[in-house]
Amino acid sequence: MNSIFWTVLITFFAGMGAGLGTGFAGMSAAAVISPMLITFLDMEPYMAVGIALSSDVLASAISAYTYGKNKNLDIKNGLIMMVSVLAFTVVGSYVSSLVSGTTMGNFSVFMTFLLGIKFILRPVMTTKEDMETVSIKKRQNQSVICGMFIGFICGFIGAGGGMMMLLILTTVLGYELKTAVGTSVFIMTFTALTGAISHFTIGGLPNFTVLILCVIFTLLWARIAARFANKAQPKTLNRATGIVLVILGIVIFLFQILS
Repeated sequence: MNSIFWTVLITFFAGMGAGLGTGFAGMSAAAVISPMLITFLDMEPYMAVGIALSSDVLASAISAYTYGKNKNLDIKNGLIMMVSVLAFTVVGSYVSSLVSGTTMGNFSVFMTFLLGIKFILRPVMTTKEDMETVSIKKRQNQSVICGMFIGFICGFIGAGGGMMMLLILTTVLGYELKTAVGTSVFIMTFTALTGAISHFTIGGLPNFTVLILCVIFTLLWARIAARFANKAQPKTLNRATGIVLVILGIVIFLFQILS
């Protein structure tokens, strides 16, 4: 079933899930869009990931802009972490190529679900005042080390970068939730751009109809989610983020079973 109506329907729901995940939790669009395109549009996996990463670029950028506009973005440490993430994604990818065995794709789905439960049961109530008690030097060092870890894991298993960043920013670096998501989507803008260019350079040009629809729908829902998130109270945002992550984790798991 490859009618234009079916294509629009699938890309709409794929973009909705990806956009909500990006705007609320800094989640990579690839985690939602890729399995849907592969399962329901019979798209080649490598190209599906490329389209998902392309959708992630503008969605993450508009989300980062919205969070930054509301002063919920740490650009300085975000840049430091981004360099470490990009560098060690390459290292992780190389190590992964040397290791035989099954892929660890289920890792990101499992983590998405657990992180959602965590935000519902144990919300992040750190304030910006609490964040300012940490010295600049200590936070910079933490950003480098955590960026190396996130990049390696992302490169090794090929997924989970957005979720890893959100988890580490809120638990290890002690960010309040809005700043954590804002910083995460800022970093994801550049990592997604790098990944998308790599995929299309290696794999060739994508299906432009699917690409344009995914980009538009993901951007739309990311914008809606980011605007809501920046106006919400901390407890409400934690619950909303948790619910979105739990639902996405379950849906992506079901897609993996179907594919």
